[in-house]
Amino acid sequence: MEIIQILITLGILMILVIPMGKYLFKVISGEKSFIDPCFDRVDGVIYKLTGIKKSEMSWKQYAVSFVATNLIMALLVYLLFRLQGVLVLNPDGNKSMNPLLAFNTAISFITNTNLQHYSGEWGMTYFTQMAAVTFLMFTSAASGFSVAAAFIRGITGKSETVGNFFVDMVRVITRVLLPLSIIVTLILVWQGVPQTLEGTKTITTLQGSYQDIPLGPVASMESIKHIGTNGGGFFGANSAHPFENPTPLSNLIEIISMMLIPASLVYAFGIMLKNKKQAWVLFAAMSILFLISLPICYLSEAGGNPILAGAGLSQSMGNMEGKEVRFGIAQSSLFTTVTTAFTTGSVNNMHDSLTPLGGLVPLFQMMLNVVFGGEGVGFMNIIMYAILAVFLSGLMVGRTPEFLGKKIEGREMKLIAIAILIHPFIILMPTAISLISHQGLSAITNPGFHGLSQVLYEFTSSAANNGSGFEGLVDNTPFWNILTAIVMFAGRYLSIIILLAVAGSLASKRLIPAGVGTFRTDKAIFAFILVAVVLIVGALTFFPALALGPIAEQLTLGK
Repeated sequence: MEIIQILITLGILMILVIPMGKYLFKVISGEKSFIDPCFDRVDGVIYKLTGIKKSEMSWKQYAVSFVATNLIMALLVYLLFRLQGVLVLNPDGNKSMNPLLAFNTAISFITNTNLQHYSGEWGMTYFTQMAAVTFLMFTSAASGFSVAAAFIRGITGKSETVGNFFVDMVRVITRVLLPLSIIVTLILVWQGVPQTLEGTKTITTLQGSYQDIPLGPVASMESIKHIGTNGGGFFGANSAHPFENPTPLSNLIEIISMMLIPASLVYAFGIMLKNKKQAWVLFAAMSILFLISLPICYLSEAGGNPILAGAGLSQSMGNMEGKEVRFGIAQSSLFTTVTTAFTTGSVNNMHDSLTPLGGLVPLFQMMLNVVFGGEGVGFMNIIMYAILAVFLSGLMVGRTPEFLGKKIEGREMKLIAIAILIHPFIILMPTAISLISHQGLSAITNPGFHGLSQVLYEFTSSAANNGSGFEGLVDNTPFWNILTAIVMFAGRYLSIIILLAVAGSLASKRLIPAGVGTFRTDKAIFAFILVAVVLIVGALTFFPALALGPIAEQLTLGK
């Protein structure tokens, strides 16, 4: 029965990928769709008020517009966090954030990471939850999607321009994120997720004691949190909280919402390229990586914890520590795998309570950062590895490598090499710094191998712009707020700018007709080559760190 639940969820996704992909193609390409008569007028008003001009941009102009706009929004939101205690819609009297926590939170949400070093119900007001957090959930997701659209135009087009960032951002919000969020919000409200401005309710329990029940505009945040692969929770327990995710149906909706846009974007790429086979090859490669991870997580959790079994605790239901009974092992394992494969960061169970191999799965997926990924970033990363795979294949047969009809030369490979190296650098270096410093070591609550995993997970999640965590770490300190903010910023902007440069370089090259000796990248064999390249690079880079963390911890369970 549990396997059937997982298969049904993945089946629903496959049914939705093609129609959603066709629609995303129309949004990216500017073709007319059924929703345009409504939103053309809305867009027109936005363009007029903001003075947006629809002129085409080079990749450099696009990158500058993307970064500058994001920094301005981050600054405005930082000010809201610092002043929230004296602003409106604060029925529970929550205080303003301290400067370093506000800094970390602003960077976290603008980078689409949504790492939270605070508990939402007590750390924010209703006003900042809506005007700051939900606002950035829309704009950061739209920013990532827009950059992916520009990247696709660059690698598939014949022009040196890649679109207009501001036009892309507006179109993504009005035509994709906003309509889907409204639909999902209504479904979640139907399932019992609160959407109110009333303050905390104090109730009398059956035992006669008093309990505070926080409320708020939860459903509207939950919808864009998953559709935009954001992940930040209105409550500290995130989607494990019964007000964020009350039923198995709401759980299904949240999982599908996380997967829908990143998976469909691959198909939209195929339409834009006019080669759907190429898109399905990339989709297959990412699916293989996902389907390798999911059974490992599920079987590890279903097998239970030998240490708890040795202590006399029944493990017949599997490792239920940190999990909600309403979801069980299957839906908890699926949610864990999806939220880290699609770099959302939302959780419906506590990842710190996963078995060592169960915790290895989300860690390794974030380290790879190519298994579909978030709003466009994962797609850009898989293209990066595809170019690397083509280059390596070309070296083996003695041919100048080509990808999508364009020659891959030294400039592109240098940029891709830098992009590949940045990700492990901003994970492993901060981890090492934390493990040799008093400030870093003092945050670890579980000594030994699991403590190392806590630190490694924190920086991996930050670098991959995921936001989930092994929440045993005491991370709301100046050391962690500053260091993780730097990692989140670098993980978001450095890789995006570099890959935009790759797209700009390819956009300026003429198309080369396929010949007899052309290495075809739209065949099934290339999917396996691509998977092998991703796994080899990932293993060579991260295996030593994993061996000292979850793998070593797993070996201790056999004692």
